[in-house]
Amino acid sequence: DQLILIKHGFFELWFAGAARLVSDSSFTFADGTYATRQQMEIMFDADFATSMFHYANSYNTLSLNDAEVGLFSAVILLAPHRTNVMDPKAVERTVDPIVEALKLQLARSHPADAQIVTSLLLKVPELRALGAKHVLHLEWFRSNWEKLRLPPLFAEIFDIPKCEADLQQ
Repeated sequence: DQLILIKHGFFELWFAGAARLVSDSSFTFADGTYATRQQMEIMFDADFATSMFHYANSYNTLSLNDAEVGLFSAVILLAPHRTNVMDPKAVERTVDPIVEALKLQLARSHPADAQIVTSLLLKVPELRALGAKHVLHLEWFRSNWEKLRLPPLFAEIFDIPKCEADLQQ
């Protein structure tokens, strides 16, 4: 189940952290390079780019600290409903105390904001929807793999073939 959770939740998990690097007009990557909103619309499509920027900007208004982002990331990663998870009850037993820890951390860090827990937990389905849109974009990569030269880790995480032999597996 660990590999399934990581592979299926990778984009959502990554974006939960990376959203902090998004402004109204650009997305700065960890290495300092950036893409403008217009470039993101060209790379993906306007709807997906708009969804990414909307999510990031509303998420950033919550002003989460590193501990809160870490706990939220764990909640995102440990999704018992993911396709092919063999023991969803075990995943649920693991994520439940993390959700409680997140609630406690939020209450301690944001005592004046009674709605922050609700606001953040409402971000989960929004992030999952963004992840589902990302999967649709990955289908293009899978269909056009022969024309692409992708980093091996990217291809592995997102199950994009790198050669004919990968299609046989």
